[in-house]
Amino acid sequence: MKKYLHEMGLVITAIIWGTGFIGTQLALDGGFTPIQILTIRFFIAALLLNIIFFKQVKKYIDNKSIISGVILGIFLFIAFELQTVGLVYTTPSKNAFITAANVVIVPFIGYLIYRRKIDKWGLISSIVAIIGIGILSLEKDFSINLGDFLTLLGSIGFAFHIFYTSEFAKKYNPLVLTAIQFSVAFILSFIVQVITKEVSISVGPIAYLGVIYLGIFSTTIGFFLQTICQKRVSETKTAIILSTESLFGTIFSVIIFNELVTVKLVIGCLLIFSAIIVSETKLSFLKNKKDVERTKNISAIKEDENINLS
Repeated sequence: MKKYLHEMGLVITAIIWGTGFIGTQLALDGGFTPIQILTIRFFIAALLLNIIFFKQVKKYIDNKSIISGVILGIFLFIAFELQTVGLVYTTPSKNAFITAANVVIVPFIGYLIYRRKIDKWGLISSIVAIIGIGILSLEKDFSINLGDFLTLLGSIGFAFHIFYTSEFAKKYNPLVLTAIQFSVAFILSFIVQVITKEVSISVGPIAYLGVIYLGIFSTTIGFFLQTICQKRVSETKTAIILSTESLFGTIFSVIIFNELVTVKLVIGCLLIFSAIIVSETKLSFLKNKKDVERTKNISAIKEDENINLS
């Protein structure tokens, strides 16, 4: 269990993020604009972390960790802005699955920036996952609507965020990185909110319920847990595990918003689950099975030889 503790933590993160699509939809339906949602959720997250863990942040913060946190905050803001605006024009389930496209992008970021060799099984898993996403989101004429396109761009931002979180979490304190990136994302969101003149807020109770949930669970708890767990898990494996948020997002969308379960949806789910299995196991269970059969065959041959000699 200890061996897979960090992987389990990432699965919990994916479940929390899966429910986040519902929180975002509730906030949008209640009257919040996308940028208002981001400003409030990041304000809540930054406030909670900086107050609760003030002593730890003060103890471990330095110039390099600040720079790293700022980089993560910029990618985080860009990714969420595109994803949240995309949700205005598409469904929660499609938004969730297309966001998971970051799984196919992460390995290539490492290759392009650091010339790291792309793991064969990670690449296969990424391709399988993106095929599943394509089956879900593409229309019959292979077109993609505005919401899906914006969400896809957001997934690129999430891919960079996942990649650099893996890089920085190994060097700097997770609390410091998380607190700084939330603060940066809040500042950027607020600046955009002022520029677009969306400071005035007039929403219903359901909108506040959605955005508070996003701030506490999907942002504060979810991203802090991600940063801690990525200390021990590679960026490619992290991306694939976190892609399950799309599955959980779809499940909750079906339960809460009564979205229809289609054949495309089922096929997409199965393909992404297959990608996760391949990435996590590298099909080692098949290899072990072959080894067992080979051992049995060798034992049988030796037994026959002994019988013949007798």
